[in-house]
Amino acid sequence: MRVELPSPELPLRPQVELSGIWHRYSGPAASGDWTLRDIDFQLGPGELVGLLGPSGCGKTTLLRLIAGFEQPDRGVVRIGGRDVAGPQRWLPPERRGVGMVFQDYALFPHLNAWRNACFGLRRGQDSSRAAWLLELLGLKGLEQRYPHELSGGQRQRLALARALAPGCSLVLLDEPFSNLDVEVRLRLRSELPSVLARCGASGLIVTHDPEEALAICDRVAVLESGRLHQCASPQQLVSAPATAFVGRFVLQSNLLPVQRRGRQLHTPLGDLEPGPGVELPPLDTHTEPLEVLVSPHGIELIPDPEADAWVLGREFLGREWLYQVQCGAGRLRLRLPLSADYARGQRCRLRLRPGEPVRLFPAGIDLQVAA
Repeated sequence: MRVELPSPELPLRPQVELSGIWHRYSGPAASGDWTLRDIDFQLGPGELVGLLGPSGCGKTTLLRLIAGFEQPDRGVVRIGGRDVAGPQRWLPPERRGVGMVFQDYALFPHLNAWRNACFGLRRGQDSSRAAWLLELLGLKGLEQRYPHELSGGQRQRLALARALAPGCSLVLLDEPFSNLDVEVRLRLRSELPSVLARCGASGLIVTHDPEEALAICDRVAVLESGRLHQCASPQQLVSAPATAFVGRFVLQSNLLPVQRRGRQLHTPLGDLEPGPGVELPPLDTHTEPLEVLVSPHGIELIPDPEADAWVLGREFLGREWLYQVQCGAGRLRLRLPLSADYARGQRCRLRLRPGEPVRLFPAGIDLQVAA
């Protein structure tokens, strides 16, 4: 269940608004490089938005800036329309009305589950919401247990209950499912949107797993090296990645060099000829290099003992194999049916499947797209 967002005719104030955010860590241990670069971003009421990107891209730093654990070097942070960080303005974390769920749970080991859930309540605040959350999250009857007496999934549910108990309208989650086994992780992440909706809260979740972000989030913000490449719905990310990096990281697509002659595109795996609906970027010369994103489903593998490419290995994905193949174009990903059976080290030829959709980018250029 998702919260219905209002129509464009009745806009609501963004729950979170970041304007021109720059940040870097200082001190002898810091490199001095920017961890975040000119970030513009909005989180709407009732939304669950994912911050997605590789390790070190700035996801957790962005979360900490919103929570108040870090200060921006430039730019403004607004929560509920109120400036909480910016030039000559700083509101400490405890006054921002934000709930936080950490990767390692951060529960108090000397407090039982009930006292952990109520920890963030103000003096005299009604504790019935904490009781309701414990029941909603399947923890009723475990109130007197201590964190070491709970399973990993139960501890993470308790951490979420503690973040929501004070009635926060914004919850920040820093890779909350990464320490859980697969079955528990899948179950908890599928429950998160409905729990936030029941509580009337917006959520911002950090993850490095594209599948997780696309599965549960209303929108996904893709970061790399401190830059925001694209913030869009899962459907938009899949159908129209804004940069080559978004295609590589989110869709696990392959990036191939291209030479263009008119509308004919030459790649190391064969020629492409875009259909009439495909717009090619304007070129100053006929030989300007391009790159093309090719889906893992868009490449065929043909055994050939004389070929220069070879199989590096494969992973089982449930309904298909993910093969890694080394060739002159680099390491490529291929998704093949379970009937495909190729050994590690086996020589092969690769070719593009006919009719493969084409998405082109100028070589070596990643565009920055504001949220």
